[in-house]
Amino acid sequence: MVFRRPSLIAVALLAGAGALFSRTAAAQAPAPSGDAPAQAPGQQPSAPAAGGAAGVGAGSDNLLPQEPAGPAAPITAGGPQVDPAGDQAKLVKQGSERPTNDGTIGGRPSEIYSEDWWAHTRPIIELHGYFRTRGEVYHNFALGRPSTASDNQNLWPQPLDNTYTLPNGQPRQVLLCGDNRTSECKDNTQSTANLRLRLNPEIHISDNLRIMSQIDLLDNLVLGSTPDAYSLKPRVYDPKNTTATSGNGYAPGVNGYNGYAPLGAFSTTQGPPTAGVNGYRNSIDVTRAWAEYLTPLGQIRFGRMPSHWGLGMLVNSGDGIDHDYQSNADRIMFVSGIKSMDLYFGGAWDFVSTGPTNASPYDLYGGQPYNTSNLSNVNQWVAFIAKRTNPELQRLKLARNELVLNGGLYTVYRSQLIDVTAGQNPNTIDSSSTGNNNGQERRGAEALIPDAWVQLLYQKFRMEAELSTIWGSVENSPASAKRTQIRQWGLATQTELRAVEDKLRVNFGFGWASGDPHVEGLNPGPNGLQVRQSEGAIRTFRFHPSYQVDYIFFRKIMTRVEGAYYFRPSVEYDFVRNPNGQKFGGGAAIIWSRASEFAQTPGNKRDLGVELNLQVYYQAKDGSLNDDPNKMGGFYTALQYGVFFPLGGLDYLPGESTGPSVPANVNFDLSTAQTVRLLLGVMF
Repeated sequence: MVFRRPSLIAVALLAGAGALFSRTAAAQAPAPSGDAPAQAPGQQPSAPAAGGAAGVGAGSDNLLPQEPAGPAAPITAGGPQVDPAGDQAKLVKQGSERPTNDGTIGGRPSEIYSEDWWAHTRPIIELHGYFRTRGEVYHNFALGRPSTASDNQNLWPQPLDNTYTLPNGQPRQVLLCGDNRTSECKDNTQSTANLRLRLNPEIHISDNLRIMSQIDLLDNLVLGSTPDAYSLKPRVYDPKNTTATSGNGYAPGVNGYNGYAPLGAFSTTQGPPTAGVNGYRNSIDVTRAWAEYLTPLGQIRFGRMPSHWGLGMLVNSGDGIDHDYQSNADRIMFVSGIKSMDLYFGGAWDFVSTGPTNASPYDLYGGQPYNTSNLSNVNQWVAFIAKRTNPELQRLKLARNELVLNGGLYTVYRSQLIDVTAGQNPNTIDSSSTGNNNGQERRGAEALIPDAWVQLLYQKFRMEAELSTIWGSVENSPASAKRTQIRQWGLATQTELRAVEDKLRVNFGFGWASGDPHVEGLNPGPNGLQVRQSEGAIRTFRFHPSYQVDYIFFRKIMTRVEGAYYFRPSVEYDFVRNPNGQKFGGGAAIIWSRASEFAQTPGNKRDLGVELNLQVYYQAKDGSLNDDPNKMGGFYTALQYGVFFPLGGLDYLPGESTGPSVPANVNFDLSTAQTVRLLLGVMF
């Protein structure tokens, strides 16, 4: 959506053409029967122009000066006669009658001439984004494994309204069902729905200067989560008792704060989410804001901006309509290149984490918070070089059956000397803090992160790959007080073949994230680091969560690809595919996942599971982005189904499920997980 000021030049040309047509028509048509002059619809009547001909009154806001009306040109069989000398004289006279001659605006705002236009432009606002609503059903995502607080292999918590038995035989009962109110409630299914309105306003000040932003409204708001019968109240924070969780966050509000809806069953309406009143977040989140300025040497960008590279395995902007995570960077970046070679290169200085600041809740009345510990900063520098063929030239080469090769290298260096003590709130630390080192500890972390990306295109074939490694060390962490090496690797590939006028798409995907044989469990621990069973480098690599390969296991249960590898053949076919963007089709995919290190799995086996994904989708033709059939725009909807079959890697060890000490009433059999998803969206 674009809001633009009407082009005054175009209006002027149309007005001039209309005036010429009116004079010619007046010479050919009989005189009007009345005395009133001709006028445009809606225009106030004006006095007749000199010579008695109909003209524009002196009070009108016409864009071009008008010459005095005179006798009409003689009409011949071939049309009006051409008078070059007379035309030249009229142009000279028009130039001398200009209200200004110094490049400034005229006496009236409408008096802007062609050479003045770009000096008096107004910012142009382009508005893009999407609105989505998603409904999802999670059935048996716990895979039949009971939940325990000490079980680091637990992947998905049991529903709160479900009754089950722990491996030690202790029941976890919910006795609230049945007519007697004492029957066990059993429910392995969870259902939810949420929405998001994402706006991406772009303020174009000139051809080389613009301001970009991203604003989320009701971001992933769970439908039904803010009824008028629900409230919160902030707990009183005690800075001397930072370890007591009871002194932080929010507590339920006073019962019956709304006399008309004292219980959830009496709710009558939904309110806007407000932090500390009926939720933990506000209705509006400004997630990005940055500026871009194009200089003769290259482009400079500064602010909080998206970070994306290659396939999005390492850093991902998360701009898809079904994405929930994104990579944002507080960054100052410069990009340049050699256009004739389609070569781009640049660098960036990132503000990853600045540590403690002096910010307070009263900064909203004025003031500027600042960093109080420079040595706690996480310093990061980025350098990249890439070859990206011009899209028009790329289409031309592919039409000529020529090979197109794109690729590049993205390299990050990160370091941190000291840090806030792990688990402590950085905003509560100041120079008067009690304890050693003002609540800080030695971190001594550094890492070099190169990421290579390559893309090969030939006719209807595409092959893309991204390879990354994290090579570094950390001196002190909650997992180990000794210097620990970091040696992580990740690889993602995509292969696609299109046929039948691009209606058929056959894909094969492969991904690998290195595992760690020195830890148990694929998920990180409560503090974000896995407890190490023996000395060794940290090796578990994790894909960005917006790099989605399935519906259940990696996307929901694991939240991302980590310490595992997968094979993903898939196919999609558009039964209807029109140039106007309208399409209707379906697809299927099979994902076989295996652990990179069998020691990390609950069952100490590599096979994690096999998942089947099915979907049907529809996109309407009435979208502002539908001029490109490869893009999504307008109304879009998809109905998706997934089923996950767990294998031995997610099972129990033999000693955990069998033996004389195992309770007889505990079910250790794994069961399949299923999901149904409905996506409704509008993209613009």
